[in-house]
Amino acid sequence: MQRSKQQAMMFLLGTVLVGGVLGFSADRVFRTDPKNWVGRTRMYDDLGLSEAQRVRMDSLLDDRVCQINAVMKPVRPHLDSIKKTAHQQMLQILTPDQQQKLEMRRKEMERKDSVEKARRDSIAAKTMNACKG
Repeated sequence: MQRSKQQAMMFLLGTVLVGGVLGFSADRVFRTDPKNWVGRTRMYDDLGLSEAQRVRMDSLLDDRVCQINAVMKPVRPHLDSIKKTAHQQMLQILTPDQQQKLEMRRKEMERKDSVEKARRDSIAAKTMNACKG
């Protein structure tokens, strides 16, 4: 019995860690805010790129984002399902007071995520034509 509990805990820990890594990675990949442009500009400046090289590099990087978005689109529902299952399993481990605290954190994160998603969606709508064309 003890071994199965340990295996379940290791599975949960692994799921949380993988989810965190995927979330962090996806955030870095899909972030399309102006800060990215600042990072690009800094990289271009550090490399000493000419204006022609910057234009070509922008096209390559934008195309990469479009390709990654296309790959991630069918995967997102599965990732969401994994997160939901792990969350339900975590709730089973916690006391009622801990569950309430976790739910408060989750709701705050959802609120922040929905604001960020709305911002991303408005930017994505502007750049969607670039992916199609």
